[in-house]
Amino acid sequence: MATQPRKSAILSLLRSDGAVEVEALTKRFDVSAQTIRNDLRDLVAQGLAKRTHGGAASVDTAEGRAYAQRRQLRAPQKSAMGRLAASLIPNDASVILNIGTSTEQVAEALKAHEGLTILSNNVNIISTLMGSPAKELILVGGSVRPSDGAIVGSDAVDYINRFKADFAVIGASALDADGAVTDHDSREVAVARAILKNARQRILVCDHTKFAASAPVRICEIAEIDVFVTDKAPPAPFAKAARAGGTSVLTLEQNP
Repeated sequence: MATQPRKSAILSLLRSDGAVEVEALTKRFDVSAQTIRNDLRDLVAQGLAKRTHGGAASVDTAEGRAYAQRRQLRAPQKSAMGRLAASLIPNDASVILNIGTSTEQVAEALKAHEGLTILSNNVNIISTLMGSPAKELILVGGSVRPSDGAIVGSDAVDYINRFKADFAVIGASALDADGAVTDHDSREVAVARAILKNARQRILVCDHTKFAASAPVRICEIAEIDVFVTDKAPPAPFAKAARAGGTSVLTLEQNP
């Protein structure tokens, strides 16, 4: 296994188990103890882990706990939306996914697909798809944010601009009734815009609670999305903006 996917897998284990041991990792990845120590040293240097005797432990932060908690919110709906979005993507396609608890569920549903080329700025997504029949898993280059495994910023944007994928799958923090798709972090938004720009078909996955949320940074308009996957029918003004832009709206109510 290449170095970066292995580090991503180790980071995922840290997030799920809280700690890892060098001996167990050498067996899991079939590499030397020194190779694992080098991986752990790099993760520690990035602030993603802290050294312990014989291994490493996760860095517990308020942001990380908050992200883990968001994963549990409306988990059944997110899982169902993930399956619905994944059903739009055929085998052997290329897909770019951004950071988010909903897009992670799309990745989970894509594990059964074959021959996919997956690009993501989310280490959790790449880790989820390891061991799947995917053709290639590509982690966007740049610094990893410890709280949620996101890779954001100008380096990530430049990296994504090297690709042209069949599908983009993004999430968002908020949806306005006028059709605006928004988020809180301008760095995340820059990455989301790059993902949309470099895809032939664009899929947005958000549940209905995002209509009650507010975020200041515009990602795009709903008219720039090809398919919007959600759990319930959107408010009438948003649905009107989607129809005017030729955006298909798929809900769990219509596709149980």
